Amino acid sequence: MNNENIMRTPRVLKETSHGMDICSLEDELFLNRRIFFTCGVNTDSSNELIKQLLYLDRDAPGEEITLYINSPGGDVLSGFAAYDCIRLLKSPVRTVCTGLAASMGAILFLAGEKREMLPHTQIMIHDPSYYGNGPSSEKPLEMQKRLESIMKTRERLCQVIAQRTGKDLKEIYEKTREDSFFTVQEALDFGIATGVVRSMD
Repeated sequence: MNNENIMRTPRVLKETSHGMDICSLEDELFLNRRIFFTCGVNTDSSNELIKQLLYLDRDAPGEEITLYINSPGGDVLSGFAAYDCIRLLKSPVRTVCTGLAASMGAILFLAGEKREMLPHTQIMIHDPSYYGNGPSSEKPLEMQKRLESIMKTRERLCQVIAQRTGKDLKEIYEKTREDSFFTVQEALDFGIATGVVRSMD
């Protein structure tokens, strides 16, 4: 490992029963039940998050897990897998927005029992995107099926947002029609967030 890689991976020196040991900063935080999700939502990132959550839940059932989120969103099914896992754990999960929690990143944020934001962060919600190949290559029936699937996905997303915020489903549909960004105060007023981070203890 060269010096550049060492600088990129912070290390912690700690004393154990076997003497001094060096571990990564992320591993040390993980042992304190803190997880970081700072990437797009996809199969791999969702699976890694679920593994960490399941381990901590088994390690100390009922003790709070803190999940820090800074994500642009991504794959809906992968995001729902992680969302469902969080909601089914024995341990309560506190989600903290550390930058921007957008799209499926916002859905992961909403999974928390406590949902807190750093003072200058944002949440963004919107409808699922349509990534068709265009009318020249997609048959009408295929396009119709794809659109029907997207509408079902939209309904599921909006139901989650409505359930977690306490807002009427019709109001959520209006909000997700376009990209809707929320500052901390706006997220608090709308019911997306439950608090503001005042200390990083």
